Amino acid sequence: MSGGPARSLDKGSAPPAPVPDGVIRVYSMRFCPFAERTRLVLRAKGIPHEVININLKNKPEWFFKKNPFGLVPVLENSQGQLVYESAITCEYLDEVYPGKKLLPEDPYEKACQKMTFELFSKIPPLVGSFLRSKNKEDRSGLKEEFRKEFSKLEEVLTNKKTTFFGGNSLSMIDYLIWPWFERLEGLELTECVDHAPKLKLWMAAMRKDPTVSALLLDVKTYRGFLDLYLQDNLQACDYGL
Repeated sequence: MSGGPARSLDKGSAPPAPVPDGVIRVYSMRFCPFAERTRLVLRAKGIPHEVININLKNKPEWFFKKNPFGLVPVLENSQGQLVYESAITCEYLDEVYPGKKLLPEDPYEKACQKMTFELFSKIPPLVGSFLRSKNKEDRSGLKEEFRKEFSKLEEVLTNKKTTFFGGNSLSMIDYLIWPWFERLEGLELTECVDHAPKLKLWMAAMRKDPTVSALLLDVKTYRGFLDLYLQDNLQACDYGL
């Protein structure tokens, strides 16, 4: 399996060769939390795959034929079938590939995971707002919003009385929301979970998972990427390579 450290393809680059039989390809970007969802599921299920990194600051023209939104992740198989949008790619992988199932079979348990996913859904845009904020007052207000959203997730764990959001073992919902919690240290937002002891225990348990630990970002490298990305630097996506 490819680990995805290759330099990204950008505007003017030739499209990659067709996907070989026996593997699935994921178009990704090393620092993208949405693409990390898909890479976590690929690794957790042991699916043979290859990673093609895309320069999101200088996208190849051909990439819009893979996804009209021009966003990662995108899955492509050897038949040329394309699947995009991170949560959709993850559910697709769980349905198509045998072995360990990450989504529960029970309809109610599956609905519970999807409801937790909706509770989480305000956090990615909050991160975007935080990155774009220019002054301490804005950031202070946004940190309070983070605390409120994290309190909702703390309540889910409190009511469930389990380590993970889907039960006593790690499942799809944990992988879907983890990438944003992984980035809290790099964003200097870890204080926003100080009031949420069960959420902190969940974060510690996630870091021990072999799939998660294999894809952990180096905090210093992530901050270096962010500095360049927020300056619209065309080399941001390849920072550290």
